[in-house]
Amino acid sequence: MIVLGIESTAHTFGVGIVTDERENFILADVRVKYVPERGGIHPREASRLFAERGPEAVARALREAGVGIRDIDAIAVALGPGMGPCLRVGATIARMLASYYSKPLVPVNHAVAHIEIGLKITGAQDPVVVYLSGGNTAVLAFVKGRYRVFGETLDIALGNLLDTFAREVGLGPPYVVEGMHVVDRCAATGRDFVDLPYVVRGQDVAFSGLLTAAIRAYRRLAPRGKGGDVCLSFREVAYGSILEIAARCLAQTGKREVLLVGGVAASPILRDKLRAFSEFYGVKMHVVPPKYAVDNGVMIAWTGLLAFRCGITIPVEDAVVRQRWRVDEVEVVWRSRGC
Repeated sequence: MIVLGIESTAHTFGVGIVTDERENFILADVRVKYVPERGGIHPREASRLFAERGPEAVARALREAGVGIRDIDAIAVALGPGMGPCLRVGATIARMLASYYSKPLVPVNHAVAHIEIGLKITGAQDPVVVYLSGGNTAVLAFVKGRYRVFGETLDIALGNLLDTFAREVGLGPPYVVEGMHVVDRCAATGRDFVDLPYVVRGQDVAFSGLLTAAIRAYRRLAPRGKGGDVCLSFREVAYGSILEIAARCLAQTGKREVLLVGGVAASPILRDKLRAFSEFYGVKMHVVPPKYAVDNGVMIAWTGLLAFRCGITIPVEDAVVRQRWRVDEVEVVWRSRGC
């Protein structure tokens, strides 16, 4: 079986082609990335880029895979969660391909896809999932047919928190330099802890107060050569709160593995912290490789393949985007049924 997947939830238009017929399951991985000149993602600008370069990305993926569109068994598309203008471009291209070439269309939840590509690549079986990205922050576990949310952010996602702080205090963009976030680079020069709000509410986290306090502290202390102290304290509070709710999920579920997925999983600092966390709690750690931690079409194609094998498809006219499509709304039938 060969499935083509389209990802367009945020800054990346990705086209992946995968197969379940061989161990090296990735046939093609093409990405078009929107990079804003300043500030964060501008959805309309990103969607314009996707509309201009998306069709060629599909053609390139087919060439890279060495297959024709008629060799594709199904088209998978991320319908949410994400940015509306960006999602609509991917959905439009997927609907066109499915309709014109009479291919089954498979709806994919972007968050579920991050988890499934992590499971596939790392070999994790039944982990607590720490999902950290620009737009999502959650601790999840598979229970009774779904990925259940055991803790999440109540306001800002971790990736957005780091990028916003960096932008507001003048550290970026770019936010990631040679695989290291600029906040982590800044933190490497810090020595002393600055008092900042640490907010864990039950099994959830809240970052808006931390962000405001950290920006104010940086502007006050950076002129005195203490900007690194603020960055260090800011990072430790943010990462520490995530690990706390992950520990609570481990205790509640009794699972013996932890899996880190999402764009922030590319952070070597966070990976080191999770390694120490896993050793302390005696669980096995899995981290999705940086190339597939960020948004990509391969994860959509792979999750689409799993769903399609279970008979999950959607009529073209019903393939509408769902910007707030929660991960725990998806029945993960390929895991519960074993199809």
